[in-house]
Amino acid sequence: MDPIRTCVACRTRAARAELLRVVVRDGHLIVDERAVLPGRGAWVHETAECMNLAVQRGTFTRALRASGKLDGQSLENRLKTLMDK
Repeated sequence: MDPIRTCVACRTRAARAELLRVVVRDGHLIVDERAVLPGRGAWVHETAECMNLAVQRGTFTRALRASGKLDGQSLENRLKTLMDK
């Protein structure tokens, strides 16, 4: 059975395989494709709605217990890719 995680944007519980893990490295939000990077991770649905909601509300900063402004360029690139599909 796949572990259950909660999306930081919509707060819906889903199987780990359905969500994308995001971690902080040197002040940058990094997409953890294989979910193996060390440290605290935040889980989010790989949809434009959830990604936008999480960025707008600043839920990554809270969920990752980070301080200050986080650079979300890699997430924005991922979001643009989703929008183009």
